[in-house]
Amino acid sequence: MIERRALLSGIAAASLATPAVAQAWPARPIRLVVGFPPGGTTDLAARVLLEPLSTRLGQSVVVENRPGGSGGNVGADVVAKADPDGYTVLMQTVSSGAINHGLYRERMPHRPDAMSAVALVVKVPNAIYVTNALPVRTLRELVDYAKARPGRLNIGSSGVGTSLHMTGELLKQAAGIDMTHVPFRGAGPMLQEIIAGRVEVGVDNLPSVIGHLREGRLRPLAVTTATRSAALPDVPTCAEAGFPAVEATAWFGVTAPARTPQPIIDRLAGAINASLADPAVWSRIEDLGGQKPGLTPDGLSTPATFQAFIDAEIVKWAEVVRRGNITVD
Repeated sequence: MIERRALLSGIAAASLATPAVAQAWPARPIRLVVGFPPGGTTDLAARVLLEPLSTRLGQSVVVENRPGGSGGNVGADVVAKADPDGYTVLMQTVSSGAINHGLYRERMPHRPDAMSAVALVVKVPNAIYVTNALPVRTLRELVDYAKARPGRLNIGSSGVGTSLHMTGELLKQAAGIDMTHVPFRGAGPMLQEIIAGRVEVGVDNLPSVIGHLREGRLRPLAVTTATRSAALPDVPTCAEAGFPAVEATAWFGVTAPARTPQPIIDRLAGAINASLADPAVWSRIEDLGGQKPGLTPDGLSTPATFQAFIDAEIVKWAEVVRRGNITVD
């Protein structure tokens, strides 16, 4: 009986402490972990939020790049196993948040329920592009060129299990072509190799590569969304190019360790949404090819709608992996 009373007292004390902890948060800087090197879309999306979030929360928000593993798994695992106090959060991606749970199954370092959704920040198209030295100007010409040279073209991605890797796999399946997948640890290293011509074909989130495409350092062939991107209106969709099965949208949002107090999650989500509603902030994202989250009537998200979105994405990409019989070494 004494042990039971002690247990109940502890639970009651914890429940009373939660609002107080939430009200005091944040009392020190917040780490926003990015599971990729600087220069990629995940890093760009995180850094756009730093100043507006710091202002709204009254504490510094700092990016911590933790690349490694596959598809951002190392950085995601750092956050999944961090103290659930709101001071370590993740810029979550479709890779570590959804695709990898189907791709790696038992080898994932944590389960989906190790994370709590906070807010979806942005959705972006992927772009399929080639080095300027490759004599192709359309997606159909790339497919014909690859069919005539099976296995000789290299296609880069920012890592195994990323949406870029999966988009490349969708293209190979839909077109019946054989290209060698070359994974990098992030978009920055991949872009360096493609610009140098050592890798001929690339798939990248549009914000990471849009500057190179606009300035002619790389040649865009198609975007992978159902409609054209307003940021690159002259570039056709894969469906317009004759490959409707190649459709993929990358997304980036903030998640926190499971058991983070709900008042902290709600306050952080409110600060993120207020930042995205600021025209000056959103124009920076939109200029990079970003699209609004679209999970609520105002075009943004809530923790609940973002969690439902993540759950659906896990199911969707697990089915893509299953249908394609996609495996990793």
